[in-house]
Amino acid sequence: MGSMGKVADPYLEDLGGGIFAYIQPDGSWFLNNTGIVAGAGTTVLVDQCGTEDRARAFLAAATAAGRGPVQALVNTHHHGDHTFGNVVMPSGTTIVGHARCRHEMMATGTAITALFQGPEWGEIGVCPPNVTFEDRLTLWVDDLELQLIHFGTPAHTTNDVVVWVPEHSIAFTGDLVFNGGTPFALQGSVTGWIETCDRLAALGAAALVPGHGPVTGPEAIHDVRRYLGFVMDTARAGIAAGVAPLEAARDLDLGPFAALTDPERIVGNLHRAYHELNGAPRGAPLDLLPIAAEMMTYHGGPIVSHA
Repeated sequence: MGSMGKVADPYLEDLGGGIFAYIQPDGSWFLNNTGIVAGAGTTVLVDQCGTEDRARAFLAAATAAGRGPVQALVNTHHHGDHTFGNVVMPSGTTIVGHARCRHEMMATGTAITALFQGPEWGEIGVCPPNVTFEDRLTLWVDDLELQLIHFGTPAHTTNDVVVWVPEHSIAFTGDLVFNGGTPFALQGSVTGWIETCDRLAALGAAALVPGHGPVTGPEAIHDVRRYLGFVMDTARAGIAAGVAPLEAARDLDLGPFAALTDPERIVGNLHRAYHELNGAPRGAPLDLLPIAAEMMTYHGGPIVSHA
């Protein structure tokens, strides 16, 4: 479909109990994961995809996997790869998200698409949550409890939500966990994300459906936390040396993190870390366009998505 042939096709992973992960390889820019929780009377989705073709393919897979109709969709955060596809949902679908997810989606629109080369976006748009919450909300799929949790601080974004299924010890983490990809804190908080990793780990989930990359276990939380600590150490050293984030990134040996996809995110992450170390509040807005230009400079060309 469209440009989906550039990478491996999405696949559905059955996690048991009517719970499915929908994985989009290779997990790089705009190739996010989604989820399906299928009950006898209703089906709830976790996130959507970033292009029209991919959103429709996911909805078709969800409709086939579910026994009851799709009645609700949870957005784990506002980013377009997880939300642009909301527009293909059936009329009357309840869309649930953090209050700031709704605000950010309406404020930012679809302009981010101009920063990427490659995708055939199709008909995408802004269809924000129509049910919002601040801290916790419980959804029920028949008698299966889904706990929607915001951990109280900006992390990946200002509005990250985890969908925790305690009966099956499964957590849909959104982009609080990247498995095989570089975490990206530009619109959140590095220090807040480190704290959130600890709170997420405390759930004790046996299986995690990350925002990007294959289904994993709790060890992936440690991997993200280690990278974020590396970012903070690099930022402290850069500030002490009087070098700007791009220069610090160019001088940096990524070491064990060099194999992660989308390494250019180090530039945005350092901007966020510098901002925090210089006293800015967590999640305080940063000017995206010049930082994106620096990421392209680091990368050596346009940022390409295979979505």
